[in-house]
Amino acid sequence: MARGLAAGLWGRAEQQDFRSRVRGTLLGAALGDALGAPVADLSLDAIREAHGPQGLTGPAPAYGRPGRVTAATQLTLFTADGLIRAHVRRDTGAWHPPTDIHRAYLRWATTQHDWGPDERRKDNGWLGVQEWLYARRGPDRASTTGFADDVLGTLDQPKNPTARNAAAATRSAPFGLLVGWEPALVLQLATECAAQSHGHPGAYLTAGAFAVIVHGLTRGDSLDAAIQRALGLLGSRPSHQGVTDALQRALAAVPQGTPSPDSVTALASGGDRAAGRDAEDVLALAVYCALVAEDVPHGLRLAVNHGGDSTAAGALCGALLGALHGETALPGGWLTDLEGRATLLELADDFALEMTQGPSLHGPAVSGSGWPARYPVD
Repeated sequence: MARGLAAGLWGRAEQQDFRSRVRGTLLGAALGDALGAPVADLSLDAIREAHGPQGLTGPAPAYGRPGRVTAATQLTLFTADGLIRAHVRRDTGAWHPPTDIHRAYLRWATTQHDWGPDERRKDNGWLGVQEWLYARRGPDRASTTGFADDVLGTLDQPKNPTARNAAAATRSAPFGLLVGWEPALVLQLATECAAQSHGHPGAYLTAGAFAVIVHGLTRGDSLDAAIQRALGLLGSRPSHQGVTDALQRALAAVPQGTPSPDSVTALASGGDRAAGRDAEDVLALAVYCALVAEDVPHGLRLAVNHGGDSTAAGALCGALLGALHGETALPGGWLTDLEGRATLLELADDFALEMTQGPSLHGPAVSGSGWPARYPVD
């Protein structure tokens, strides 16, 4: 399958499989995000005190009810929207995806301070008028300051060069869905776009490594093979050692006994229980949980029950498991109450269409298509 997708040979079965993995990635990330939200910033002892000795075992209220997502899911949606627009913009002869992603993040920033969509804005598209997105759900400071103006951060001149948390990684799963791209280009684009807000190498290289792993899974690789590819690509990058070490810690932990919240916590910086919030630590936790998961709910429970960044770890683990197994492996009962589920499904299907049938949706030879109105580039 991977060879066929890379070569652009989209049969019906391949299209259906790809759509299932795109849906699985976006929905899985949102489920993990929502599951982790009620225990964000809690220690493992506090989680057990609030939810019992087993910790959090299923969706619980956050922001008013179970299933509510955070800024991680909001930004993931805008990443996918920006990638679709980048492909539409290619029809005009312009091709600089980081610019389209940056514009998408600026549109997200608008949702954080406006009461609702401004119908006078011509660049909103259909995603920008979804009223449920106009809610402030715990965005980290680097995201809000990084997208507070029109200046585009780059790898040479990144925004917030000390920002090392996992927020940039949590919005980066859609880069991994660019199955027609070479993995090295996926890594490059994801790191460039992460540096628009999170300028520490640990943060932007974590985002890039995560995107490469999702990319491999979406193309049909095993999780181990996808991790090995990410490790190979990271090796040529300056300041990669922290991310490389994190992935190797995750791999080494798999045969070390029965997974538990304590073993998950021990992964953070070699067992420092106060750690688990730097991007590299969160990636290690998420990858380990995906590697040992018996099923999606089991993996997500492991990913959120620890003293680190539960929301980010849940989002990353959910994306990995969704890309690996597809939409049908996700727990239906959890999906029922997931905030924004209809929007996530619609965007996932649009993304799959763009990647597989883009030339038939827009371009000089296409007339009467509503695609440019859904994803305007002017």
